[in-house]
Amino acid sequence: MYQYELHCHTGGVSLCAAIPPKELVRKYEKAGYSGLVLTDHYSPMTFMFHHFLRPQRAMEHYLSSYRELREWCGSSFTVLLGLELRRYAAVNDYLVYGVEEEWLRRQPNMLCWSEKKLYTEAHRQGYLVFQAHPYRPLIHRCDPRYLDGIEVFNGHTDAQRNQKALAWALSLNKPMTSGSDTHRGTDSILGGIATQTPIYTNADLLDVLRGQRYSLLTPQGSDTAEKAKAG
Repeated sequence: MYQYELHCHTGGVSLCAAIPPKELVRKYEKAGYSGLVLTDHYSPMTFMFHHFLRPQRAMEHYLSSYRELREWCGSSFTVLLGLELRRYAAVNDYLVYGVEEEWLRRQPNMLCWSEKKLYTEAHRQGYLVFQAHPYRPLIHRCDPRYLDGIEVFNGHTDAQRNQKALAWALSLNKPMTSGSDTHRGTDSILGGIATQTPIYTNADLLDVLRGQRYSLLTPQGSDTAEKAKAG
């Protein structure tokens, strides 16, 4: 089985994080993972000192950790670009998978986008949108019409709220993901997905997620989406 993290951050870009890219790669390699999707925060806080009102002008800053990760990962470890988007005056977070650098550079200020706009523009490119940790305090559940799936396990969310996220996903029959939500070197690696085939590119990742050909990694072990539904 190949293990992949779907939710993690680096210091410098995500201001709430404090783990350098090099250390992040080593941390996951040591844990036996085959790769990760970097989902640094694309949020007002991220761009507070870097074009707060025009974050699209700060793409070099936003992509800096991703590029450094690529330098450190080597050929045996996959690093893909994703993002965790939070809009102005909101607390909901959305994980976007399949993201390409050139697409990101072409976008206007995404912090102004509605849920529908994010979903529409992501789907125009074939990307997928999942709501992250939907039962944290103050967060509201997104309109399911604008979600491809739901993060049902999050390493920085308590078990009761993760269980509520799982129940919500099951009630909607939505695909589910798991993520450690790593921010610091002291954080435990608790989540992600396991696959029978390796993931090398965003196309591979999107294919695996759409086909739900993966197991969820949680502290309780690995379980398939189908088994989770049955449970």
